Amino acid sequence: MKLKPIAAAVLMTTALTLFAGTASAHVTVWPKETKTGAYEKYTVRVPVEKEINTTQVRVEFPTGMKVSTVMPLPGWNYEFEKDSEGVNKSITWTATNGGIKQHEFVEFSFVGANPKEVGAGTLVFKAYQTYSDKSVVEWTGDADSQTPASVSTLTQAAAGEDHHGGTGSADHADHSDGEAKESTSASNTLPIALAGGALLLSLISLFRKR
Repeated sequence: MKLKPIAAAVLMTTALTLFAGTASAHVTVWPKETKTGAYEKYTVRVPVEKEINTTQVRVEFPTGMKVSTVMPLPGWNYEFEKDSEGVNKSITWTATNGGIKQHEFVEFSFVGANPKEVGAGTLVFKAYQTYSDKSVVEWTGDADSQTPASVSTLTQAAAGEDHHGGTGSADHADHSDGEAKESTSASNTLPIALAGGALLLSLISLFRKR
């Protein structure tokens, strides 16, 4: 009977660890906040959640965003897909060197001209992650789904704000990377802290019963 608190702590630690691993495996687009009319540098972060390589990544651009500039990445080719009006509506990166291995991630970058109107106040990036066995994970769901699309908040730019130098500058890109690192750090630290607390309480309970 005295082993029950320890068993509960072990189960909780395992569950939290699995949850942290699942959350960190999502395909995400950074920054998470941007402004109307800005020429923004967007970074697509692609981790691998399976035991096989990711060989292709396709990202659909949000409605009203115009993209024509992409950062080349060694080991990957890219191709734009246009709509009926000749505007780029998506981009596909295809691996030429084996792709992204398990426990690795790759970041793809492009510059997009944001919509000039706030609209719904969000930019939704739908992504499709293809593995070497041709299976595809569609990151297109709602925020509470197992495969959510990445969403960035779009706010109205101040009157007279310079968009062309703008939020797509190196300073802003560094800031967005910092946000991403902080978010990743927080997501990794919280489950560990909770698990440690649960284990400590279980041990205290065990010794009290003795």
